[in-house]
Amino acid sequence: MEREGMGFVPEIVPADSRLLEKAQARLDDLTKPVGSLGRLEEFARRIVSITGQTMPALGRKVVFTFAGDHGVVAEGVSAYPSEVTPQMVFNFLNGGAGINVLARHAGAEVVVVDIGVDYEFPETPGLLIRKVVKGTRNMLKEPAMTRGEAEQCLKVGIDLAAEYAGKGYGLFGTGDMGIGNTTPSSAIAAVLTKRGVAEVTGRGTGISDGGLAKKIAVIEESIALRNPDPNDPLDVLAKVGGAEIGGIAGLILGAASKRVPVVIDGLISTAGALIAYALEPRAADYMFAAHNSVEIGHKAMLEKMGMVPILDLGLRLGEGTGAALAMLLIEGGLKIYREMATFSEAGVSGEVPG
Repeated sequence: MEREGMGFVPEIVPADSRLLEKAQARLDDLTKPVGSLGRLEEFARRIVSITGQTMPALGRKVVFTFAGDHGVVAEGVSAYPSEVTPQMVFNFLNGGAGINVLARHAGAEVVVVDIGVDYEFPETPGLLIRKVVKGTRNMLKEPAMTRGEAEQCLKVGIDLAAEYAGKGYGLFGTGDMGIGNTTPSSAIAAVLTKRGVAEVTGRGTGISDGGLAKKIAVIEESIALRNPDPNDPLDVLAKVGGAEIGGIAGLILGAASKRVPVVIDGLISTAGALIAYALEPRAADYMFAAHNSVEIGHKAMLEKMGMVPILDLGLRLGEGTGAALAMLLIEGGLKIYREMATFSEAGVSGEVPG
């Protein structure tokens, strides 16, 4: 499916629903009571359906942490200054951030993508420079990006998905870094879920009550002034979004087109997922919601897409940390499916007909 003027959106086929039944039949024949491993079984049958393989192996895993700055920080919506964005990128590259620790634990690589940081990074291992903008513009004063810039951000993610799928990576995770990026994420949530801004806006990095009230007012006024069209996801991304959000949306679309499962992190990643979903609802077949963030807008966006989070740990860091943790459980479900003995293989008597 391609929207008019959206020819950059790759073709996505629905996940194979027939394979869901085939996978469930194998799961029901494993040496356990039927359904006793709960959502682990769900993860396994979804991986089978997504990949189109009856006995899939995920292979290499990677978390893409997209980084970008935001002009709206000038309105006092964040507890931290924009200089922290490049500082944290260097922390990622040095292996010292939360995502580095949890990705190592999950056996996943971290790829940092500079898609919109207002800083010129040197060539560094682990860093992909795919800069579209040097920070978005202040959405309270003008659109955050042009439509062309927003489309370019999507294309960065789509191309990365194709590149890494071609290299044999079988499970993607999404992450983000960008001071102020809960503000555009909440704006996207408000527009695309049609909920009030106060219902989908949280404290981000930990702003005060007064800071939260100001943040809500900035988002409300930005939406009123920019008037993003909820029926045109690219318009929403351009007017009140962010470069890293667009990159994440593109990565999800690209992953789905290559039949690669993608684990969605928290608020910012889910704003990207919602843009991808609005562009092509079939993309939801290929997404796993890693966790339920403390940020209140996150749940609203997950509900809009009909997604149930895997974890609920009170997380609100971003970076891809929740995605890395959820990868372990998704892999656990697949290992059960692949490695656990069936009743006949183990010589165990099955359930007595009753």
